[in-house]
Amino acid sequence: MITEINGAIPKAPRLLTEERRREIAGILEQQGRITVEEVKRRFSISAVTARGDLDALSASGLLIRSHGGGIRPLDSGPDYPLKVRESMRHEEKVRIARAAVDLIRPSQTVILCSGTTSAEIANQLRRSSLENVAVITYALNIAAKLADSANLSLIMIGGILRQVSNAFVGPQAEAMMASLHADHLFLSAVGLDNEIGPTTIDILEAQLNSRMVRAAREVTVIADSSKLGQRSLACITSLDHVHRIITDTGAPETIVGKFRSAGIEVQAV
Repeated sequence: MITEINGAIPKAPRLLTEERRREIAGILEQQGRITVEEVKRRFSISAVTARGDLDALSASGLLIRSHGGGIRPLDSGPDYPLKVRESMRHEEKVRIARAAVDLIRPSQTVILCSGTTSAEIANQLRRSSLENVAVITYALNIAAKLADSANLSLIMIGGILRQVSNAFVGPQAEAMMASLHADHLFLSAVGLDNEIGPTTIDILEAQLNSRMVRAAREVTVIADSSKLGQRSLACITSLDHVHRIITDTGAPETIVGKFRSAGIEVQAV
């Protein structure tokens, strides 16, 4: 029931600054550009506040300021620091992570790669009732999220720290991974192409991911719809080794159809 105060109906509370900027980043990711006027209209804020939001996103590397607004960088930022990428397509990543955790059974071993969708899987695992699950990861941020989870065992892969992704890579990491086995690999990718498979921007990380593919009984690629049909620098594995793709409902049906025609299960959540 809506209560009137002094004859006026109270307005709905405005979004917090960080929530609003996260939504602006999502709009920019989808549209490629946004104007000050559009930000004013969508969020019922002043032009000064709207320009401040765009300036803050520009400082984070999420947009390039232009007269009257901003545009998405030509490079969509797959190698931006984690703090920047966390705000991009956050709701989609949460849905993908929940679907991924639904695949895990008690006493299984899973591999989590670096990346913000993998970090969200770690968040969902912390909240789940799953017991005796072992998690193998080479990502420091994921290890930190899971370190105090009493129902999980954590195996940390060491090596050379790649600071932009907060993850260990290199021959030491690959050698350690060669001695391990897992039920599930949840594979992050910068691009997922129906011809060359999943790709990423760092060669050393691609080599480690490839070793993880060989160690896992099932490989599930976790990629929001912006990654589908895209290619990055380094190939991880062929689609022959991919059992499943979890993406969001924004994935183009033509691209999804090509993966399904190749015999790959696709979940759009």
